Amino acid sequence: MAMSGGVDSSVAAARLHDAGHEVVGVTLHLWDYSTDPSGGTGHGRCCAPEDQYDARRVADAVGFAHFTFDRRALFARAVVEPFVDAYLAGETPSPCTACNREVKLAELFALAERLGASFVATGHYARIVRNEKGSPCLAMGTDRAKDQSYFLYASPPEWLDRLAFPLGESTKADVRAEAIARGLPGAQKGESQELCFVPAASHAYVDFVSARAKGRVRPGAIVDEEGATIGQHDGVHRFTVGQRRGLGIALGHRAFVTRIDAERATVHVGDERTLQARGAELSHVALAEGTTLPVRARVRVRYRHLGDDALVEPLPNGGARVVFDRPVRAVSRGQVAVFYAHDRVLGGGRIAAAMNDSAADAASTLPSSA
Repeated sequence: MAMSGGVDSSVAAARLHDAGHEVVGVTLHLWDYSTDPSGGTGHGRCCAPEDQYDARRVADAVGFAHFTFDRRALFARAVVEPFVDAYLAGETPSPCTACNREVKLAELFALAERLGASFVATGHYARIVRNEKGSPCLAMGTDRAKDQSYFLYASPPEWLDRLAFPLGESTKADVRAEAIARGLPGAQKGESQELCFVPAASHAYVDFVSARAKGRVRPGAIVDEEGATIGQHDGVHRFTVGQRRGLGIALGHRAFVTRIDAERATVHVGDERTLQARGAELSHVALAEGTTLPVRARVRVRYRHLGDDALVEPLPNGGARVVFDRPVRAVSRGQVAVFYAHDRVLGGGRIAAAMNDSAADAASTLPSSA
């Protein structure tokens, strides 16, 4: 049982124990709880000493074994460094997806083999369902406001067959109430932020990236839709597609970041219309067992996106192209697009390029579908 010391994993572990399973709690030490390297005093929520302590206290209170394993080097290599590189490349990364696929679940399954455990359980709000052939499929959690299937889309079938999500049918409110009723340590603990390794202060990720950029930050120009320079910036990592505030320009009307050209250190801004994307090209595509392209699906292009109907087509290079039924706002390179059929995950991939009217010429050069 993956244990972060938070309310969700604590309740999940207690439920498994009550159901008669032999539970072994595992906490992965992924990041040092330390001061902001840029000189501030903000802290990330990941791996605070009290979190590891709370996980152990829950295990002791419920009555099962608990171990902590150091995976800081792996986390830095697989999650933090790519996170910094992505922002410097003008992308908006999705580190939780990489963390689940390459660090947390990968390490938990390796540890399960060492410990002789039949299943791996987490506190994610997601579900495992069976299709008509009896194969396991990833599905959204019952609590749609907390659903985390988006971050787990790349889990292979061999993992899904041995994954357990004890909170999949629950709401966050019910889980919190259960933790309090059980008297679990940390039951009143607040929610952790999505970027657990970045200090909680507003725009702290900018300082976080700057401190780790090793001289790679370059100033550049902010240009309008006609290519005229209307301002200057101190690094493309300070911007994301769709951003309106903090641009450092005054045009007398609303303006948004519409494109980031890291190679030329140029930030493009425009009006709301230029944010609308007709589609996206994807790389690193992972499909659920039984899913073939092309397929009609509801596609989410960021975690808080409810999804829009689209056609997902294959590309010869192993990637995919998403063509939306209607334009979608602020499709960003580096994020992931996840495909759904109702509540079931069909697959997903990393957004390599957005297709919109302002980039029509570039879109026309994309490979044709297979």
